[in-house]
Amino acid sequence: MIVAIGGPPGSGKTTVAERFAQAHAYVLVSAGLKFREMAKARGLSLEAFGKAAEADPGIDRSLDHAVLEEILRQDAYGRDVIVDGRIQAHLLHQRRVPCLKVLINAPLAVRAERVAGREKKSPNAAEREISDREKSERVRYKALYGINLDDTSLFDLVVDSSDKTPDQIVGLVWSRVEG
Repeated sequence: MIVAIGGPPGSGKTTVAERFAQAHAYVLVSAGLKFREMAKARGLSLEAFGKAAEADPGIDRSLDHAVLEEILRQDAYGRDVIVDGRIQAHLLHQRRVPCLKVLINAPLAVRAERVAGREKKSPNAAEREISDREKSERVRYKALYGINLDDTSLFDLVVDSSDKTPDQIVGLVWSRVEG
C-alpha cells in the first residue's frame, strides 16, 4: 500500500507521515526532508533554494524523480510506503500509481505559527515566507507538470489540521487504509 500525504508548508504533512510510518511500520519517503537536505547541501535557505528551483527546473525534476523512484522501489519490494510532499499525490495520480491520497491543510496563520516555532522566526516572517513559497510552487508545478495546486479533487481524504493533533490525523488516515 502507498499512502501519499500532501499539503502546503506548515500543514503537518511531514509530522503525520513520520508518526504514521513509525506507528504502522511503513517506509517513509519524504520529499520535504529531501528538499531541505538539498537546500542545506547548497548552503541555501528554503526560500533561496525555491528561487534557485524557479531558475533551474532540473532541481524539481531531480527531486521528484528520486522520490518517485524510491516509492516504486519500496513498493516493488512489497513494502508499505508513506510519502509526504507538496505534489507527490499529484505525481502518483498522473502516473496512475494506486495509492491513498491525503491532503492536510490549515489556515495560513496556523501554519505560520508552526513554521515560526520550528524555524525560530516571527510568525509574520514565517507567513511572508510561506506565501512567497506557495506562489513560487504554484508557478513551478504548473509549468513543469501541469499541476493546479488549488485542485483538491484527486484526494481521497482532506483533513484540516488546525483542530487536530498529528496522532488524531494518523488515526484518520489509518482508518481509511483499513477501510
